[in-house]
Amino acid sequence: MNATARLLHILLVCMCVSAVQARIWAWVLSMPYSPPEEGPMGLRERETESSPNSQKSDMVACDHDRACGKGFSCDRHFGLCVPLRQEGKYCRRDAQCVRGLSCMFGKCIRSIPEGQEGARCKVDKDCGASMCCARHHGERVCKRRLVLGESCFVPDGGLAFSINQICPCDEGLLCRGNGQPQKRETEFVYNPDSTSWTCQVPKH
Repeated sequence: MNATARLLHILLVCMCVSAVQARIWAWVLSMPYSPPEEGPMGLRERETESSPNSQKSDMVACDHDRACGKGFSCDRHFGLCVPLRQEGKYCRRDAQCVRGLSCMFGKCIRSIPEGQEGARCKVDKDCGASMCCARHHGERVCKRRLVLGESCFVPDGGLAFSINQICPCDEGLLCRGNGQPQKRETEFVYNPDSTSWTCQVPKH
């Protein structure tokens, strides 16, 4: 047997011994034995499978949603493609939420059909009967009009009123201060300091 054949024989024996030892130790320690993936590609594939959010690290620059792939939207403030958000997650616009959700009050929520209470609106006619279009936490949404006995006072203006508004009283009712005599509509006196105003049936 020449030197080359002898060397190959020794290498083959060493490889067999290494594999046998590995299986023996795996059996002793009750651990399953599996040889490592071949090459760096196998390791990269395993890392991708174990890290479903690994795509987040591959940030793509963008200036509109079409520049991003499926399941992503363009964060216009940072100019990067980001994954679509699920229900309850923070957002700044509808396109950042998954299908079926809308971005309202800074979070992705289930979309409300047009005209129903809580749906987005621009004017009163966008809402159903006995409702108006008023701001709620800054968003213009359909709200129900106030019914008999409900508090109806609103301030002259200010930041609080511009963020959260209430509808007028329902049809046939007027917003009046409690205890004020109302013999005739022309005798009505507006008192902006009062906070005890309610929706009442007009007195003639």
